[in-house]
Amino acid sequence: MTSAFWFWKTAHILSATILLGAGLAIAFFCWFGYRNAIKSGEIESLRAVLRLTVIADACLTAPAVVIQAVSGIVLMNLLGWPMVSAWSMAAWGLFFLVGLCWLPVVAIQIMLKREAGRVSSFEALPVNFHRLFKWWFALGVPAFMAVVILFYLMVAKPLPLT
Repeated sequence: MTSAFWFWKTAHILSATILLGAGLAIAFFCWFGYRNAIKSGEIESLRAVLRLTVIADACLTAPAVVIQAVSGIVLMNLLGWPMVSAWSMAAWGLFFLVGLCWLPVVAIQIMLKREAGRVSSFEALPVNFHRLFKWWFALGVPAFMAVVILFYLMVAKPLPLT
């Protein structure tokens, strides 16, 4: 294999790892920040978590998504794999499913951050904040499951490649 292959494979693996790791970290901290605010009634830690969540998605997740797509296409070309096969269609389908869940999640995170910044206490948050948070969680579950399945497809390659 060429050095180009190893470069792109490394980029693909690192960006996949960043996607999974950042996604889990964001979900963990956001969920527990919200749960802590419910118990304590304090808004400050939730504000901080929501602010950092938006930053993490912009600085980590978004670039990793781009690198995933680009490196995936480059690797398929370097390996001579067709863009249309059972494996590639499953991988791209899951990739787009994750994107369809993630894009609204990013918008929701921004709205949650803004709403939390407007109030003086957790109790003062509008009903819509809690509804949006439930949507945030509900969209995150299938996105996370799809990423796990993508990892399986990348490693096991259980479907025909050609």
